[in-house]
Amino acid sequence: MQTNPQPSKFESIASWVVPIAAIAAIIAWFIIAPEGALGKLDAIGYAVCHRIDARSFQINDRQLPLCARCTGEFYSAGLALLFQAVVSGRKSKLPSRGVMAVLFAFFVAFGVDGTNSYIYLLKQTAQDGLAQLPNLYVPNNILRLFTGSGMGIALAAMLYPVINQSLWRTLDDRPALEWKQLGILVAGIVVINLLILTESPFVLYPIAYISALGTLSLLVIVFGLLWIILMKQDNTFDNLRQLWLAFASGLTLALLLVLSIDLLRLQFTGTWGGFPGLSG
Repeated sequence: MQTNPQPSKFESIASWVVPIAAIAAIIAWFIIAPEGALGKLDAIGYAVCHRIDARSFQINDRQLPLCARCTGEFYSAGLALLFQAVVSGRKSKLPSRGVMAVLFAFFVAFGVDGTNSYIYLLKQTAQDGLAQLPNLYVPNNILRLFTGSGMGIALAAMLYPVINQSLWRTLDDRPALEWKQLGILVAGIVVINLLILTESPFVLYPIAYISALGTLSLLVIVFGLLWIILMKQDNTFDNLRQLWLAFASGLTLALLLVLSIDLLRLQFTGTWGGFPGLSG
């Protein structure tokens, strides 16, 4: 019978220090971020997204915390992780080759549309020869949303089994995402995207929260896994309650990263909006 090892002296100290650091990071985020609920979400999006106004969806002329592409990517990644947690449990195997091929197609579409969109931006803002760069097509927020959400599904599909492989003592050695689950997930995301395109505030308000919190959640998960690896706690957990310290550590590190990028970018640009001079 396996028994949990006694925590080291460092882990005992961390169990007191990390929660305090997490509370301090949350307070600092509330102080530094712009006013209002959406302002706090802006501070998250600001750390990972260009936030160009013309490339973002609007709520009554007020842009969402993330651009259209990042909105699609991070809301869908957050929902896809939650979906897999519900339907897949501790399944820890990567998807089959067929499902992987679909996910790779999502990745390629994201790369092609992102590159084409970036070239179009260069043509609008640069001078001389760059204006002659060829474009495959004129980019738009519809394509940004759909290719971004496809990338979000792909990210979550790859990340979820890695999470399970890293955490649990007892694993379910089956693919975490199979054809049926992928079909349900894609269909659901498509429906949500179509609702987003109505630009109704009743849809965009919750999407603003889901996309920004999805961004923060991915950072928390990555830093939490890093903490677990550094503490050599891989495959030692039996339930979610045991993850509280790793979660608090991930939250602290994620907020510190967000705040550091926010302050650096704010110092450089002087605005919480998109990068100055980029409006395409």
